[in-house]
Amino acid sequence: MSAIIQAFKDVDLRKKIIFTVLMVIIYRIGAQIPSPGVDYASISGRLRDLTQEQGSVYSLINLFSGGALLQLSLFAIGIMPYITASIIVQLLTVVIPHFEELKKEGQSGQAKMMQYTRYLTLALALLQSSGIVALADREQLLGQGISVLAADRTLWDLIILVVTMTSGAILVMWLGELITEKGIGNGMSLLIFAGIATSLPTDGMNILQTSGGVMFAVVLVAVVILVVGVVFVEQGQRRIPVQYAKRMVGRRQYGGTSTYLPLKVNQAGVIPVIFASSLIYMPVLITEIVNSGSTATADNWWQRNVIQYLLTPASWQYIVLYFVLIIFFSYFYVSVQYDPAEQADNMKKYGGFIPGIRPGRPTAEYLGFVMNRLLFVGAAYLGIIAVLPNIALDLGVGNSSAGMTAFGGTAILIMVSVALTTVKQIESQLLQSNYEGLLK
Repeated sequence: MSAIIQAFKDVDLRKKIIFTVLMVIIYRIGAQIPSPGVDYASISGRLRDLTQEQGSVYSLINLFSGGALLQLSLFAIGIMPYITASIIVQLLTVVIPHFEELKKEGQSGQAKMMQYTRYLTLALALLQSSGIVALADREQLLGQGISVLAADRTLWDLIILVVTMTSGAILVMWLGELITEKGIGNGMSLLIFAGIATSLPTDGMNILQTSGGVMFAVVLVAVVILVVGVVFVEQGQRRIPVQYAKRMVGRRQYGGTSTYLPLKVNQAGVIPVIFASSLIYMPVLITEIVNSGSTATADNWWQRNVIQYLLTPASWQYIVLYFVLIIFFSYFYVSVQYDPAEQADNMKKYGGFIPGIRPGRPTAEYLGFVMNRLLFVGAAYLGIIAVLPNIALDLGVGNSSAGMTAFGGTAILIMVSVALTTVKQIESQLLQSNYEGLLK
């Protein structure tokens, strides 16, 4: 809080914070405006009934959009297409040599990769909005036979709805980029934070009404313990000592200093959780679009298993698959983002070495060994926190899946991570402004 108070005393930082708040307000307003041709009264009544049922696979995706997805609002698709596109482009840097070259070009290469990300975001937003509208048109979005669109809709009305939701996703992407450029913090992360924070009061009330005061108190205590645990792990580092040898450049002596190489316990952040959620979500969406009839008449092995397991987040099959996907993407993403050989070469180039470890290949092997051990702990931590609400549903703790998801591990993990990152950026900018005042 002291950093936030000091931030409002700085003129430039105060403008950035106010700009960020205004952009978030615009995002939340758009998330409440219904898209054209949507029967908002029918959706509202059905969503009230859904709070009494165990959740669907859409609960987490709906949480990221701040409840806008199932309401079919202007920003129903939210930022998921942009996040998925960003992850795909980053992963393609290992597969496609052209992307790897762009990554090494610096700012110009990053700008080009950003353009590719935007194009892919448009394609994913169009695909996702078409799938959601197709489900709504076949009366399968909020349950079998539940109509959420106007009764006299035509093909042109559905096209307008798809275009509107796709345009909303592009507008959300633009708002996020504006926050990153002119505001404070990462724009996309703050929009997710805003969506989750908006759902907390409603979902807390649902837990209180459906499970009683005792269970609500237990959930609050569990949330506090979870927040403490997330902060502890997110701030955790393995500091590897690094010594720089003395060297003479002209008449000056450089090096001879001791420092450390910080390796975070959770090196991957929340990206594996988001990517695993998207991967589970896509087969269900495709299956429901293809299967236009009743779910009980699924006539092939794929549809029977997808409908039986992936549509039930409380089933142990879903929990195991979700956990395994998070572990896999944790290892895969860190292997793409962190290269021990490149780190060892950079240290060797500037005369740095780890005490007791020879420079070059032995250093790379040592860094890889330490990173794999840390990654095992970080991946297990991510997986356990992400499946906590699913295990709670499997054990029958609470009847509101939306509430359990909003107060669950994934939501708290995202909120705490975003809050820590944003506060760190505020403190760093305050430090820069203080240095400027000292020099003046």
